[in-house]
Formats: sequence, structure tokens, C-alpha cells
Amino acid sequence: MEIREIHLGKNFEKQFQNLSKEIKLKAIKAEQVFKKNAFHPSLRLHKLSGKLKSLWSISIDRKYRIIFMPRENGDILFISIGTHAIYYEG
Repeated sequence: MEIREIHLGKNFEKQFQNLSKEIKLKAIKAEQVFKKNAFHPSLRLHKLSGKLKSLWSISIDRKYRIIFMPRENGDILFISIGTHAIYYEG
């Protein structure tokens, strides 16, 4: 997965602001790793299924994750950040 640029969706930005400082720092680190190597094992990159089948997910830690949409030009749109519950929010 080629990553050219990462863009932040409005929901992502709102959700990020509500996270603890510790999770924010972990998320920033995960983004840096993702930019260098999307397939790094710590990210547990995977394609989602069902109604989210056009989206992918990376892990920040065991509890928190980022849902994103890859675009054909290599850009990434971060859509949502939070606990596993973000898969079910709509």
C-alpha cells in the first residue's frame, strides 16, 4: 500500500481531540509508522468487511484503532479514531 499523503476527516479530528494525551501520542506514533511501512506488524493492518468493506483499519494499541479509506492516487483519508466501538457507529 503506497501512502502519498494522509488527510484527516472532520469526524476524525473531533474524535482525536477527545482522546487522552497518552492515546494521542500513540496515534501520532502509529501514523508515523504507517507512513514508513503500512504493513508493519504493530499496526495490524486489515481490510474491513460488511458495510465497511471499502475501509481499512490500523491499530494504535490493543484498544484503539484508526479507520481509513485509501484512494487510488496513494492518498489516505483517516475517517475515524477510537475504540472497537467505532466500527459500529454510523
